[in-house]
Amino acid sequence: MNASLETLRRDFGGDIIGPDAAEYATARRSVLVEGSPAWVLRPKRVADVQAAVRFAAGSGLALSVRGGGHSFPGFGTNDGGVVIDLGHLSDVEVVDEERGLVRIGGGATWGQVAAVLAPHGLAISSGDTKSVGVGGLTLSGGIGWKARKYGLALDAVVAAEVVTAGGEVLRASAAENPELFWALRGGGGNAGIVTAFEFAAHRTTDVFHGRISFPAAEAAQVLQGWAAYMRTATEDLTTIATFANPFAGGPNAPVEILVAFDGDDPERAAEAIDPIRRLGTVLDDSVVLKPYPDTLEDGLTPPPGIRLVTRSAFAGGGSVPEVLRILTETGAAPGSPFIVVRSVGGAVSRVPADATAYAHRGAELMLVTTTAGPAPALEAARPALDALWSRLAPHVSGAYANFLASAAEEDVAAVYPRETYERLAAVKRAHDPANLLAGNHNVRPR
Repeated sequence: MNASLETLRRDFGGDIIGPDAAEYATARRSVLVEGSPAWVLRPKRVADVQAAVRFAAGSGLALSVRGGGHSFPGFGTNDGGVVIDLGHLSDVEVVDEERGLVRIGGGATWGQVAAVLAPHGLAISSGDTKSVGVGGLTLSGGIGWKARKYGLALDAVVAAEVVTAGGEVLRASAAENPELFWALRGGGGNAGIVTAFEFAAHRTTDVFHGRISFPAAEAAQVLQGWAAYMRTATEDLTTIATFANPFAGGPNAPVEILVAFDGDDPERAAEAIDPIRRLGTVLDDSVVLKPYPDTLEDGLTPPPGIRLVTRSAFAGGGSVPEVLRILTETGAAPGSPFIVVRSVGGAVSRVPADATAYAHRGAELMLVTTTAGPAPALEAARPALDALWSRLAPHVSGAYANFLASAAEEDVAAVYPRETYERLAAVKRAHDPANLLAGNHNVRPR
């Protein structure tokens, strides 16, 4: 260990933070989980990432990689291991404005990206939170406000700079290391540490964005009507339904349909959004024209001792009405989790199922439940939550890695169906045979 540490101090040009350092109190934790790592390493260049990887491998310590740090299971920290915090590698550069080619550091956040791209009239379909990291979101999917028109965030990736578990720097694209490129787009952090992405951004105008609220008593008709409408709605429209919000009345909270229409034509926007307004009694309508960056919200950090438990799955076809019926019934009862249902389909579903390691192209809806509180409250809520998901099980499939608070074998199996898993395992064997990069929904090398 001492020899490895001396080598690290010689080769590493970034910040080396141990438990005695003044900044350790903040460096030890990701946004959602607090850990106690032996070392937090903040590289300032790609060579530093290489040195950090070699140190972790040589020391035998567990390795975690942190981008934005929003992982629900806390993949961005650990106890007693090494954390590579990519926060300094956050440059956002428009390489070719005409082609929309953008290079983004692996430690950048989506708020940074949107702010840089806006003056150029460019955007990338990303998540919906400013402080979420580009790396974590993209490597596992990226279902954002333009998903139905432009696909997932990972669908816009054209190349990546990757540091492998062996400390090698590779470029991955359709032409170079194509199997690694396939694995990066959906395989989470299993295949390597991405120090920079190259995205193909698209031209954007301002967008119509906001929320339309309905009474909780009308949840069933609103949700069923919303899902039916989204099957034929223009792909310019992406929507999210939320209800049973514990901070807005729980079972009495309004049903909110959040909408984003990709365009600044008020007549076309009204034509797309008005059918949602007619689903029930509108309590509030905040939809306005705004710059795309303003659709991204500020992220929240839970108070100390508060954890978030999220579960997710996908639904489609004939199962949708029953899934919504179960969720509506649950949301009307005291103690319900917060329920969010996102419309997908559109451009997401047009990508061939085996084109990337994201395996849920055919889904119509992605549903998420979230429970928040201290550990005793979460434990008390678990039986009811388990019962809900047992009811949903016959009607849903898979899981979205970015909205999972656990990483058990059954979670990994839900994220990666068998054929996807086996192909990822082959990539893992080629680039990380010792499974150094295990701080994720882990695929073991075969």
